[in-house]
Amino acid sequence: MQEMSSHKLRLRFSKTGTAKYISHLDLMATMQRALLRAGIKLKYSQGFNPHPYMSIALPLPVGCSSVCELIDIGTEHGLLPDGLPEMINEALPEGIEILDAYAPVRKFSGIFWIAVSGTLHYDNQPPHIAENLRLRFGQEDIIIQKKTKRGISEINIAPFIKNMCYNSEVDGIVAFTAMLSAQNPSISPSNIISALNEDYAPLAPDFAVFTRTEVYDKDLNIFK
Repeated sequence: MQEMSSHKLRLRFSKTGTAKYISHLDLMATMQRALLRAGIKLKYSQGFNPHPYMSIALPLPVGCSSVCELIDIGTEHGLLPDGLPEMINEALPEGIEILDAYAPVRKFSGIFWIAVSGTLHYDNQPPHIAENLRLRFGQEDIIIQKKTKRGISEINIAPFIKNMCYNSEVDGIVAFTAMLSAQNPSISPSNIISALNEDYAPLAPDFAVFTRTEVYDKDLNIFK
């Protein structure tokens, strides 16, 4: 058994396959049921309508896969049972898998970057897709409209994208990887598609697939 600090448990998990269509709220409910079935005593808030202390680091957009999700759970346990991931996985649906379980040492506010991979699919392949995408995302100003707490605002996302690399261009499919700002502001794969507007509209894919592959701190160390 591993001793847990402050009775908090952090789970690293993947969400792939058809599970990527499970909404954030349904995911939280699914996790809660699986934890209870695994024998984990959850810590609840006080008041008329108590709820378990559960917090996902960066809620995943519906339709996006991930192999690096993080969730913090408040528990009544002081020790982390050996083999806990396997115990929880037995109660989870296909496509959601606990990869690791440990006591957290840093707050989620320490996450600065998310690594993503994706493929852009074109029914009618425009010429020189990858080359033109490089030109678009190599610009100093990439202005999009982004929803914020204050409404719709224009934002230049160029400073919040790192290491965008195009790996292949085969049969109208372009594969790429990139590092996106995780917080303040958070840049999502959908913002990448939003950048293919106006003069760059012909580069907008007919279909796109995205996967989060890793989360990093400000010094580009893997965040745990």
